[in-house]
Amino acid sequence: MRVGLLTGGGDCPGLNAVIRAVVRKGIEAHGWETVGFRNGWLGPIEGLVKPIGLDDVEDILTRGGTILGSSRTNPYKVDNGVERIKATLAEHGVDALVAIGGEDTLGVAKRLTDDGVGVVGVPKTIDNDLGATDYTFGFDTAVHIATEAIDRLRTTAESHHRALVVEVMGRHAGWIALHSGLAGGANVILVPERHFSVDQVVEWVQRRFEREYAPIIVVAEGALPEGGEEKLLTGEKDAFGHVRLGGIGTWLAEEIARRTGKESRAVVLGHTQRGGTPTAYDRVLATRFGLHAVDAVQDGDFGVMVALRGTDIVRVKLAEATAELKTVPVERYAEAEVFFG
Repeated sequence: MRVGLLTGGGDCPGLNAVIRAVVRKGIEAHGWETVGFRNGWLGPIEGLVKPIGLDDVEDILTRGGTILGSSRTNPYKVDNGVERIKATLAEHGVDALVAIGGEDTLGVAKRLTDDGVGVVGVPKTIDNDLGATDYTFGFDTAVHIATEAIDRLRTTAESHHRALVVEVMGRHAGWIALHSGLAGGANVILVPERHFSVDQVVEWVQRRFEREYAPIIVVAEGALPEGGEEKLLTGEKDAFGHVRLGGIGTWLAEEIARRTGKESRAVVLGHTQRGGTPTAYDRVLATRFGLHAVDAVQDGDFGVMVALRGTDIVRVKLAEATAELKTVPVERYAEAEVFFG
């Protein structure tokens, strides 16, 4: 059997661990040939194929990013995209695909399965917003990086008696903001799931200053003030229709400074959250996902995604995996509110 791999969407710590696990188990347990498609779905569309052997994955476990490259290409927005994928797979004798990605990549995987292509999905997103799995790899690393940044920013905020607004990733789900804010002892956490009152945020900030402490506000990039609009970094959309967000942190810091008269600064963590070496947790989870993806391919169980439920790896239908985003529930946010102000 010849099995292809691809990584789509934003890069993420742990991608290489999945690739390593699929290649190692595929070759050593089943005698497969494994090939990689470069740059996400663009690879099978344009025939960007390269063999991947044991030597190619020998030292990639600890590396961030993806040795296969990635893109946000949507085959269903490319002329004859699906037909070109099928032609590439036939030309190179690829019997099955392991697609590693988030909602967009796995959404394509689901549609390709419906169109007769054998695909197994592996969930990847630092946002942890795929509903069919308890956790996605990359999330733990992103939270760790954001928490460390909050820890470092706190000391300079205290030294200069200023408010610091830390903007983290999270378009529609505030899991990174929630976890890093709780771990970093933030005084306010703002998430996309709940519009915030600027007046209330300012009150919490002033309360903190009155106690002679520097406020730390963690805000997800998709968070919105009541009656506000998404803060857009650009008006451009990607192939899946997503607008690039950003700017809420800077806007909020300026608003806090204007209303309180206190110095306020914004720090946008951006792509540092998804770059660099994965944590031990993400390496283990990604490796387990890769091993179980091999089992699904071996069983001919296509149209599924491997998922974490408790401590077990299970299989769920791709249709279930992409049905809805997993957002922060009200009760989880309420836990954090105890520490606001």
